[in-house]
Amino acid sequence: MVRTRFAPSPTGYLHIGGARTALFSWAYARKHGGKFILRIEDTDLERSTEFSVQAILDAMRWLGLDWDEGLFRQMQRLARYREVAERLLREGKAYRCYCSKEELDRMREAQRARGEKPRYDGRWRDSKQAPPAGVTPVIRFKNPLDGEVTFHDLVKGSITVSNGELDDLIILRADGVPTYNFGVVVDDLDMNITHVIRGDDHVNNTPRQVNIFQALGAELPKFAHVPMILGADGERLSKRHGAVSVMQYEEDGYLPEALVNYLARLGWSHGDEEMFTVEQFLQWFDLAHISRSAAQFNPEKLRWLNHQYLRQRPDADLAKLVAPRIERAGGKLSGGPELPAVVALLKERSETLEVLAGEAMMFYAEPGVTHDSVADEVRPALAELTAAFAAVADWRAESVMSAIQAVIDKHKLKLPKLAMPLRMIVFGRAQTPNLGPVLALAGKKRVLERLRAHLPVI
Repeated sequence: MVRTRFAPSPTGYLHIGGARTALFSWAYARKHGGKFILRIEDTDLERSTEFSVQAILDAMRWLGLDWDEGLFRQMQRLARYREVAERLLREGKAYRCYCSKEELDRMREAQRARGEKPRYDGRWRDSKQAPPAGVTPVIRFKNPLDGEVTFHDLVKGSITVSNGELDDLIILRADGVPTYNFGVVVDDLDMNITHVIRGDDHVNNTPRQVNIFQALGAELPKFAHVPMILGADGERLSKRHGAVSVMQYEEDGYLPEALVNYLARLGWSHGDEEMFTVEQFLQWFDLAHISRSAAQFNPEKLRWLNHQYLRQRPDADLAKLVAPRIERAGGKLSGGPELPAVVALLKERSETLEVLAGEAMMFYAEPGVTHDSVADEVRPALAELTAAFAAVADWRAESVMSAIQAVIDKHKLKLPKLAMPLRMIVFGRAQTPNLGPVLALAGKKRVLERLRAHLPVI
């Protein structure tokens, strides 16, 4: 059975790159009827926080990436790492190293001075000297001295690294906490992970991990290293490119299905398909069509895609998502028009839920326009329009516009001359969709109340 995993470090929010890795791992497991495991690599004690753990879980749930096993935490498995390290010690595949930090620093400085690559020189590998008193050792892995490490990457193809390029890495620190390369091997082994799908920033770690797997007599999982995501300028993705928390996209009014669709297309493709459901994605997804080259993050494309999904959503569904945003902004839904009808009018011009909520506020917030903002020359026309509106029996867009047309004809005004102050008085903004539909939706009572608030000074 296929078993994949996502193993973030809880040192911050879940960002776009991590979310795409999680998506690909989740999709591969779902495609093959396998299991998707979630674990937290929380061994960076200084930077790991429970707040970050919760932020990661919230983001995955919002994206719909459900997991089958976990949540596993490395800091709850310290005894297991010690057990495996002790086994490697017994089998002569690891050793205790008593070097101090100062000693290691001097070693690297001397190597740099000789023009060599800084690395541990193996001085305790086969040492017979007595351990220094009062020093708690680290445990280092005996990396093979000769030969090569070769593994087949399902994205990049065959990769070979000389063992001479690898030094004896620490696998267990003096405090009993495993290093990344050791902890991940023990975890993947214990959790029967068959496919390791992760970012290609880990590809240089893989030869070290392969050697540890082999030292433990374990079958290697299959590796698939996904290329990194770059900004439109070709630089590594950062906050200025839009590499913010996944939940920031939720806050900004993106739909999760739009972000999932966009992430799926970052470095993977199925022909020319741009929009597809999660079900279609799971049917089509494979590792063979993951690009070997870096993907480029395009915020405009994501925004366009979100708009397409937003337009397809039923108005009632969107109204439920928009309502709390309006209320948070101080809008009062009671007394205003039915929100689904407002959504239907505005969603074609709104790329996000946040924009949609902002547009909808014209129906649910007081405009705050003063009479001083109305030009003297249009006040008589506005007074007459108020009377004309009061006489309209069938309050529809067509009858509203007929009343407006009659007034501008009589006063020899161009429509914008009257429409601008009318919009400001009723809606508190200079631009709205077509005047007839928005006034009809606002309702006769509301329109007249706001116009009459200006009548004493018109």
